[in-house]
Amino acid sequence: MPTPFDEMHAVGEAREHYRVFDRWLSDQSPDTLAHKRAEADLIFRRVGITFAVYGSDAGTERLIPFDIIPRIIPGNEWKMLQAGLVQRVRALNMFIHDIYHEQRIVQAGVMPAEQVFRNAQYRPEMQGVDVASDIYAHIAGVDIVRAGAGEYYVLEDNLRVPSGVSYMLENRKMMMRLFPELFARHRIAPVAHYPDLLLDNLRSVAPLGVDNPTVVVMTPGMYNSAYFEHAFLAQQMGVELVEGKDLFVADNTVYMRTTRGPKRVDVIYRRIDDDFLDPLAFRADSTLGVPGLLSVYRAGRVTLANAIGTGVADDKSIYPYVPDMVRFYLSEEPILNNVPTWQCRRREDLDYTLANLADLVVKETHGAGGYGMLVGPASTREEIEAFRQRILAKPEGYIAQPTLALSTCPTFVEAGIAPRHIDLRPFVLSGKTVTMAPGGLTRVALKEGSLVVNSSQGGGTKDTWILEE
Repeated sequence: MPTPFDEMHAVGEAREHYRVFDRWLSDQSPDTLAHKRAEADLIFRRVGITFAVYGSDAGTERLIPFDIIPRIIPGNEWKMLQAGLVQRVRALNMFIHDIYHEQRIVQAGVMPAEQVFRNAQYRPEMQGVDVASDIYAHIAGVDIVRAGAGEYYVLEDNLRVPSGVSYMLENRKMMMRLFPELFARHRIAPVAHYPDLLLDNLRSVAPLGVDNPTVVVMTPGMYNSAYFEHAFLAQQMGVELVEGKDLFVADNTVYMRTTRGPKRVDVIYRRIDDDFLDPLAFRADSTLGVPGLLSVYRAGRVTLANAIGTGVADDKSIYPYVPDMVRFYLSEEPILNNVPTWQCRRREDLDYTLANLADLVVKETHGAGGYGMLVGPASTREEIEAFRQRILAKPEGYIAQPTLALSTCPTFVEAGIAPRHIDLRPFVLSGKTVTMAPGGLTRVALKEGSLVVNSSQGGGTKDTWILEE
């Protein structure tokens, strides 16, 4: 694998945007840094910032490791990233609207019909349904990686129920608390206003004719892995956190049970998968949803963020077509490139993948969270052969990509400061306008040599600084 791009250093010295921080870091003793990291862990544990790991022997909840060395991005790079992300999410929203209405992209032959309509996330119930402002992915978390000589690539689009923004906000608060002197030395773009942006965004897509919408955050409950985030965002926005049992449908309207009687709900920021939203329409055994919710939604009397059926656009089998979507809907060239991708449903791509498994990353098209994937260079011969059989049994269920040498950033680990691979998840809000908080969640693979940054797989997080020019 080629030498990865070093975010902080070039040819033995700090890059320009890291120089002030580098001088500060060289003045810090290992004991001081270790003390600060222990202080961060203590505070995070006290606040209850934990992450549930399903099926883990380590217990149901644990702290997501927080690294005290920030990831710094200069303002000019961020402007390019922001423009590319806004462009991409606009195209994705237009694609979702199109496939549930005119289906122009399929008729034009840009995308195979079976890729869309046989997709497990395609919801025929949404065909012909008009949603407020034609927005489907109100909150998108787009995973960005850096490889080669420092080029940025989109690794995947998370449009269903993207998580992690609470850690972006809490990481910033922690860094300001631990190292206030660093914020006096740098012009770092703020992120604390994200909950206000989110609330404004959700209110802007209320059903037609609703002037003062009631917004709620809908959670599956306290045993969900991201429950901390659900509660945190509701509290930060000043809106109610509800479960399905707190809502009911009457007179083609959604109501919330309150101590003062029923109250109409206009916008639901739902953190529940489609299948569980309405037992009358989807899974009949769901106890998490609201019976009759789909009928109110189809009538345009409540907004769901993100929309039902949005998942079809963040499926990994659809990902290779996003640059084509940008060209088709916007008549523009994509600002951000995809990672080169082989689709195993195609015979020639399958043959290439099977012949090069030891060098590739292979992913399930419906997989998430770092599960159901093969990282060829990090796998044994036995693991590769077992995965080969899985691909052969269901080729259409897999895509393959080159094993990128993800960029590294210095990270404070047990052995001291050492490079670790990172990615970035910025959050894009779509409503009447498309807005972003400057930054995102930087995830870091804490195991030496590991390329898997997911928190469910032992990854940690860093604060992300966008330097204002």
